[in-house]
Amino acid sequence: MEHLRSKLPLYDCVLNHINKRPLSYHVPGHKNGYVFPKGVEKDFLQFLKYDLTEITGLDDLHEAEEAIQDSQILAANLYGVDQTYFLVNGSTVGNLAAILSLCEEGDSIIVQRDSHKSIFNAINLAKANAIFVSPEVDLISKLTVGINVEDIKQALKVAPSSVKAIVLTNPTYYGVSTDLAPIVSLAHKHSIPVVVDEAHGAHFILGAPFPKSATEFGADIVIQSAHKTLPAMTMGSYLHVKGNFINKNRLSYLLGALQSSSPSYPIMVSLDIARYYVECLKNEGTAKIKANLKGFYNELNQIDTLSIVELNQEGNLKVDLLKLILSSTRLTGYELQAALEAEGIYTELADPLYVLLVLPLSSSFDFSDTLLRIKKAVGLSAQGGFVKDMIHTLYYPEKITHKIYTHKNETEIVSLDTAVGKICAETIIPYPPGIPLLLEGEEISLHHLKYLKQTLSFKGKIQGSTNIRHGFIRVFK
Repeated sequence: MEHLRSKLPLYDCVLNHINKRPLSYHVPGHKNGYVFPKGVEKDFLQFLKYDLTEITGLDDLHEAEEAIQDSQILAANLYGVDQTYFLVNGSTVGNLAAILSLCEEGDSIIVQRDSHKSIFNAINLAKANAIFVSPEVDLISKLTVGINVEDIKQALKVAPSSVKAIVLTNPTYYGVSTDLAPIVSLAHKHSIPVVVDEAHGAHFILGAPFPKSATEFGADIVIQSAHKTLPAMTMGSYLHVKGNFINKNRLSYLLGALQSSSPSYPIMVSLDIARYYVECLKNEGTAKIKANLKGFYNELNQIDTLSIVELNQEGNLKVDLLKLILSSTRLTGYELQAALEAEGIYTELADPLYVLLVLPLSSSFDFSDTLLRIKKAVGLSAQGGFVKDMIHTLYYPEKITHKIYTHKNETEIVSLDTAVGKICAETIIPYPPGIPLLLEGEEISLHHLKYLKQTLSFKGKIQGSTNIRHGFIRVFK
């Protein structure tokens, strides 16, 4: 650590280069912002000074030996891991590389069913046999709350071959986090590495009042989207490695193969800054952040038509304070989101019941304007209401499932009304959050169709097929 003289190695390195007023005869073509159309905002031109490439003195992400390496070492030290990789293609590329580094064609892998679509894409690319473990569901909120170690034990018994990895998602998109220690301990007893998609938990290393990070539970690979809750640019993520179950050479190769050979310096610099921001917060403590967030929660609780969705946090469950889940007494989640957007408040996502807000990781953020706009939004919204018991929530009734593979390559398009019992030939994904409702190769149930039709009726976004919007779905013959 003695050679790491700078607290912000990559940021300082790039800033020092900019201050030399260099002449660019290298890519990119905007030449530090000199080559650009007239009429574009000057703020954007200032930003282009940071958009550099692997020239002398600026290091190389794929052969990091200088400032980038120093930045990655500082991140590894902060998170208490053996090695940290900067990702410029988001957590998606981390998930792809992690799974491809552990699985080959025909290998078995245990996967949490409510995982992000990038996990399932990685499994398809690896041609691995996936055993899906369905999450537990909170009976009051209807939100998923992680998976049970007993279900992992059952999945290990039914796996068609030796399991090469267990892939978990923690926290959930809604900020629900669980104690991963029992699963990690079980996996390591069987010499199985654990991969955790912790995209929404890059700030967990701060400790209470936030949940515990998977890096502290001993997970072997942890992938975090620094851009989700830290001050990093979109696509800026970290991949952390810990322990001896991971082939680091294979992982490094895949990260180099799957990521751009011209990585974004603005994204990498923002990762350096985000890590520094967390270090500063850790030194200061989180009491002021908690007080600021709790103050906002308390003000919202005074609004009659809104309620904050709270889970029972006894036992091994914790909910991230940055994830605010709002429910209205008279509006669906989609209607509440529309009312908030009419007042200029753009939320992370809506579902039939709830709206999710991702709050700032700050002790000084002023919520006063937000509160005024929220009160105006719900005050002007239409009177009436809806019957929440009539809303179909997403759940996974079977604990252990497999994809049903078919040797038939022929497909056909059928009406949603006639699709029950057929094998889906496309992946259907409500987005956000990007968790597949149906995977290619899964049997279509009545529950799937009810949830799908409801999402369409609320004009929710569906990725995967243009047929769906017209009431049809592709299935295997």
